[in-house]
Amino acid sequence: MKSRRTRHWILRALLVSLIGLAGILFLEWRAVRSSLGNFLISSDAPQPADLILVLGGNFYGPRVLKGADLVAQGYAPVALFSGPEYQGHPQGDASIWFLAQHGYSTRGLESLGIRADSTIEEAMAVRPELIRRGVKRVLLVTASFHSRRSAIVFRLFCPGIRFISVPSADPEYRPDTWWMDARSKELFYSEWKKIAGTVVVVYPKYLIRRLGGRY
Repeated sequence: MKSRRTRHWILRALLVSLIGLAGILFLEWRAVRSSLGNFLISSDAPQPADLILVLGGNFYGPRVLKGADLVAQGYAPVALFSGPEYQGHPQGDASIWFLAQHGYSTRGLESLGIRADSTIEEAMAVRPELIRRGVKRVLLVTASFHSRRSAIVFRLFCPGIRFISVPSADPEYRPDTWWMDARSKELFYSEWKKIAGTVVVVYPKYLIRRLGGRY
């Protein structure tokens, strides 16, 4: 009888231990996933710069408002709105129109029309304008989930210029629980895949061509 009770006690202890271990592993794995989700957000404190660069992709959302707010707060004299054409006009034109409609002064807001289908192409298209202006320090504004990749891309493809990442908030991306939301999950995997592709494949090829005098 006593041995049976002992066996039952041991089994209960093992079961409790296993449940506890599973709980710890779950919490640790959750923490790891949250860390990976938050890594995609590169956020620096804004500081005085030569120019604010607002990347294309959304001409009426938080990133546009962020760029205009940074100009209004005096962090740089100019905010340059990048992006491809939208309805026959540079996307930046639509951004500035949107801001004017929402009560912002358009002083210091400039549009730069480019042809680009990716962040890398955008960086390479914007680089000549940054060089022409002689800027050394740029506040880089984009959506939160896109900020890490953008910072990596612009630092790699626009050497000699310091980029300070100041992203806007984005309600579509939930870094702490990205795996529980379909849109956040889509953004998470897309950004990580593109970061890997940039660092492992695209930039090494670009560097080889550049060293060979093709850029």
